[in-house]
Amino acid sequence: METPLSRRTMLKGGAVAAAALTLGGLTTEEARATVDETARSGVFGFGIASGDPTATELLLWTRVTPSPDATPGSGRGRRTRVIWAVAADPGFRKIVRIGTTTTDASRDHTVKVVVSGLTPYTRYYYRFAACGAISGIGRTQTAPDEPGRTHALRLAFVSCSNYTGGYFTAYRGLAARDDLDFVLHLGDYLYEYGNDEDRYGPAELAGVRDHQPATEVVTLADYRLRHALYKTDPDLREAHRRQPWIVVFDDHEITNDAYDTGAENHETQDDPDTSYTGPGQPAGTRPEGDFLARRALAFQAYLEWMPIREPGSWQPQPHQGTQFFRRFSFGDLAELSVIETRQNRSQQVPTTAASTLNPALTDPARHLPEPQQLDWLTRGITGSSKAWHLVGNQTVLTRVYALPRAGVLPGQVFNTDQWDGYQADQRALLDAMAAGRTDPVVLTGDIHSSWANDLPRDTTRYPLDRNSVGVEFVCPSVTSNGFKESLGSAATAQAATAAFQAVNPWVRYLEGIGHGFTVLDVTPARVQADFFFIRSGGDKGLLVDPRLDPQATVGYETSYVSTKGSRQVTGPAGQLGRRSDEPRTASVPRGGWRDVVEFERAAASTR
Repeated sequence: METPLSRRTMLKGGAVAAAALTLGGLTTEEARATVDETARSGVFGFGIASGDPTATELLLWTRVTPSPDATPGSGRGRRTRVIWAVAADPGFRKIVRIGTTTTDASRDHTVKVVVSGLTPYTRYYYRFAACGAISGIGRTQTAPDEPGRTHALRLAFVSCSNYTGGYFTAYRGLAARDDLDFVLHLGDYLYEYGNDEDRYGPAELAGVRDHQPATEVVTLADYRLRHALYKTDPDLREAHRRQPWIVVFDDHEITNDAYDTGAENHETQDDPDTSYTGPGQPAGTRPEGDFLARRALAFQAYLEWMPIREPGSWQPQPHQGTQFFRRFSFGDLAELSVIETRQNRSQQVPTTAASTLNPALTDPARHLPEPQQLDWLTRGITGSSKAWHLVGNQTVLTRVYALPRAGVLPGQVFNTDQWDGYQADQRALLDAMAAGRTDPVVLTGDIHSSWANDLPRDTTRYPLDRNSVGVEFVCPSVTSNGFKESLGSAATAQAATAAFQAVNPWVRYLEGIGHGFTVLDVTPARVQADFFFIRSGGDKGLLVDPRLDPQATVGYETSYVSTKGSRQVTGPAGQLGRRSDEPRTASVPRGGWRDVVEFERAAASTR
């Protein structure tokens, strides 16, 4: 979610002045060199990660710097041999899998390996070796997915982590937890904006947390460098090292409010706006080029730098473009369908047209996911025999009406970038939820605030007939501006959220001040969402901005529940306790490498 202002009018006053003073006369190339030197702290300076866990497989990720000139986005550096290993213990005395791969400048020296033949619901440790150096040790685990057995399932979900928006305290809170099966990132992992007139975030952090490259990202080198910058953050690196992640992008990994053929934050040759002058760009130029070419570069960098399986190599389904949607299984307890809603969506439309509600909002020819993906999702829900079907989703699904005020028509929705802007698809999904035997739980990001929603098929009957076909939990942003920042004060934000709930009573909980993450715990009897906010001196943002505090902490806020069969939200509830069971310790297969000395010898051979 962004403010309604165009980026071309988003002058930030003091923030812009501070950024200009900080950058001085640096060219884009000099700024890149500066961040590269700061970021690089050895062969594995950008950290290690794991992702997309199944019962028997894990994906491992890293990025190597084989020589001083092989900086992110540079296109330089030699082809490099990389050894990886998976062990049953953090001391690597019991190595269960080991292998070798190579990387080079064509993929920005990133490394991805899918390790198979592992044991379900088991804790593992991993590391890499290259150029005679050995990485840190990562912790990960396979999915609790065993037929006929019900294990605990607990995950955290996050979204909207803007580097210039504040310190990544929420990631530090995730790294500190020992009770998560995985972290689900629902998009806006990074932001495309620069440090000048399009800077986004508190003015106080200009010159302290600046984006690199200094301008909006457009080229492949830009996107690679921006990904590298985010992975210089120690809290984000530690969260990746300590937990497996499941990730999907939203718009800012490409550019704001992206749709199938363009975006709000993209100028093409047909764009009449010629007023923008970026650093190093003469007035009247259009530096952003063809949108589809730009998007392809963003996808390439995302696939290089994120712990996600290569599209088409796993769970292929009919689709349009590149398939990012996929499904995870957790025994007889739950499934998780991760969807992607930017690549093929129809362009957003205004809420009203000629003083009437815009008929395009209900046009069945307009889509959020492409029809093939929506069919895959609805079939997954209606055909599931598991207790719960979780949906990892980018934008708010439940209907959200605008606050009544001058110029707002009855029935006008709040935001057409959400599912409300694509009401035929919204209806199809709600109908599938009503028809299925499983209880649907939608996990959403994007809107920089915390929600717990019923999902009524017919809002006109609510609350006399709650007719809810599922529930939706929305996580707060990691750092991106919420209601308080957009509206100017905590008091105004609180008044606005209360008014929103009055107009939309199926929104059972709404909080627009806190930043942080949400933990979801799933049992056969219920799902529970615990909301956690970052705090500075105990304050979640009422009086101070905890995003500005590098020593901020994470604290529990509240919980909401949906019991099996109810398809409704209740709460608040008490905080979660311990898991009902724990992942097992890995055993060593016969013939497996058993000693860290063997790995160190192999590492030495990569010099």
